[in-house]
Parts: sequence; C-alpha cells; structure tokens
Amino acid sequence: MKNIRKNLLLVSAILFMATISAFKYPAAEVIKLGFIPLTDCAPLVAAKELGLFAKYGVNVELSKEASWANIRDKVLNGELDGAHCLYSMPMSVYTGIGGKAGSEMKIAMTLNNNGQAITLSKDFCGLVGFKDLKKVNGAIAEIKKRKEVTFAMTFPGGTHDIWLRNWMAASGVNQKSVGIITIPPPQMVANMKVDNMEGFCVGEPWNGVAVAQNVGFTHIASQDIWKNHPEKALVVNKDFATNKKEDLKKVMKAIIEAQRWLDNMSNRKKAAAWLSKPYYVNAPVSVLEARLLGSNDLGCDLGVQKYKDDYMTFYNNGIVATPKKSYVMWFLAQYVRFGMLKSAPDYKGISEKLVLDDLFAEVAKEMSVPVQPDMQAFKTTLDVNFDPNNIAGYLSTTKK
Repeated sequence: MKNIRKNLLLVSAILFMATISAFKYPAAEVIKLGFIPLTDCAPLVAAKELGLFAKYGVNVELSKEASWANIRDKVLNGELDGAHCLYSMPMSVYTGIGGKAGSEMKIAMTLNNNGQAITLSKDFCGLVGFKDLKKVNGAIAEIKKRKEVTFAMTFPGGTHDIWLRNWMAASGVNQKSVGIITIPPPQMVANMKVDNMEGFCVGEPWNGVAVAQNVGFTHIASQDIWKNHPEKALVVNKDFATNKKEDLKKVMKAIIEAQRWLDNMSNRKKAAAWLSKPYYVNAPVSVLEARLLGSNDLGCDLGVQKYKDDYMTFYNNGIVATPKKSYVMWFLAQYVRFGMLKSAPDYKGISEKLVLDDLFAEVAKEMSVPVQPDMQAFKTTLDVNFDPNNIAGYLSTTKK
C-alpha cells in the first residue's frame, strides 16, 4: 500500500508540474501557411522539413490548397495567415481583376525567381520549336483551320497570365483571336490530355510532367521571357502583418535560411524527394529534380535545354528575397497594357499599400541579407525598357 501511495503522489506531482509548465510556457499558437503544389513552394517545405520554423520559435502548419482562388479566399478571410502566392495576385485582387477590389494581401518577401514555362500541345510539334517566336502566329493560324485555339493560365492577372500575354505580344499574336482560360496548376496536364487547351503557362513541375507523359513540349521558359523575374511571394493577410509582426519576422527568417539551403545545388536532390511526397507536390521525383537542377527535357525531339545561371533560384546571394514596388508597378502596367484595366491605377499608392518593404528591411538587417535597390528602370527580355517613374512613356511604346 505504501508503494502504491508513493506512486500516486509521484504521478500527482508530475501532473501538477506539467500543468504549471503549460501555464508558464504555453504552446506556440499555430501559424497556417498555404501552398499550391508547385516546385517553387520549396522554401516553405524546406523550412518545415529542416525544422527551421521551430528553430525561430514559430509553430507553422503547411496547408496544401487546390487553387489560387482558394489561397486568395483563405488569406483574406483569415483561414490562412499567409501563403506561397503568385507575386502579382495581390495587385490583381486589389484592382478587382481577380477578386473584390480593395482587398489587401500584403507582400512580405519574394520566394523565388524563374522556373515557369509555356507548354504547347503536340498539335504544335513540328510547326514551332524552342523559343521560336517568329513561327508562333503562323502555327496558331494553321491549327485554327481545324479547331479553335485556347491557352490556359492559373489566375487572372497572375504571373502565369502575364508571362503568357507577354509571350503572345512578342510573337505577334492578337490575344482576342484565341481563348484564355483559368486552370489550377495540378490540373493542367490532365486538361491538355483531353484537348481542353492547346497550350498553358504554369510553374514546374507541370511543364516537365507534360513532357514526361508525352502530352506536350516546353516551348519557352519564363526566364527566357524575363531573366530572374519575380515569381512567387510570401503573401500574408492584413491582420497577421499588423498584429503579429514579430511572428511574421520569425517566419521570414526561417524561410530565408531555407532559401539559402536550397541554393546550395547539392541540396536540391533532397528537396526534390520532399516535394515528390503526396502531401506536397505529388509528382515524379525525377522531373522535380531535373528542372530544379536546370536540366529541361523539352520534348518533341527538341533535346535538353541546360540553364546555367537562370534556373529556378531561391536566394542568389541575397538578390531574390527583396519585395520591390517597381515590380508591383510593372504588373499593374501590364494590366493597363492588355486591357484588363481601362484606366491607369494609382501605381505609387497601391505599391506602398501592398509591399511590406520596411518590415523586410528589418528582417534583412537581422539576417545579413542585402536589400536590393528599388524604383530603378529595368528591361525584360521580350519587352522594352520599363521606368517606374515614367509608366505612361513605357505604355506608349509597348506591343499589345
């Protein structure tokens, strides 16, 4: 009996101490970050798998989402604190192109550059080659003798929509002469299989998967449209940015450390293995790995394209992460250029409202990340010079 009494007293003491500890050291509140199954969700996945969120003292749960519209809705209604997100989605939503006008999604940092592509169906095989823009318009005309031509992107006003439209403008394609539809990234290949579209613009690995399944071929990569372009961002809701600033900073620090790890090329095979899991991207590890390493099997007997310094990058000596107002302005200018907005928006006001550049500067200083200069003129590969201080001048010289 004595031993039983002693054991009961010991158990009671342990339970009492555990209760006291729970009050003294409460469990960290869950921070929920969404992602779409794409290769460039890798910074969030690596931060989770490497234990970096825990290292910086935040309890992050990753939530796989079905579409960019899901991401938008859940960030805005607070179901998600933030997400891996198309860089231009906040502008599309705020201006009413892709959501309720005036809704604010805040850009905390850039997650990656490069690594998207335009895939064309086998209808185009033999009519147009890799980066062969001069033949695109004629190829479309040839196919239109048999059927209508439709292209897919992933979200109205999103990055893939804008890469697609820039490609068509550079190829001399009248955008009103073809259909443009919205399809979630993981559904692209299946939709091309059943002939719902003749081409699509999407992130990896779905371009690579289309080649692997002999459904289509890679016609051009997004880095051939604009080398080192901004692609995905860490986007957060207004409440999280305003009321949980310190937690957001910790999340950003974990992601920056993951970005550095990912840009060590010897780590990319491990990253591909993580991403291939069903609860992340759920795609063949061989396809994920090849394109992460800059090796693109193009399909259609076009061979393999090796990208040397413009494959998908996540850190690039600190160049990637800075969120830039000038990039926000460039995307807004594309909306005007392609008739998605009927009049010029408040370029400066919108960029200042949506970009958390001051917060990023704080994090960058603490993480020794060089903040990149902003509001300077730049030029994309297929377009004319863009000066954020003279957007009207830019629009007067662009191809529609």
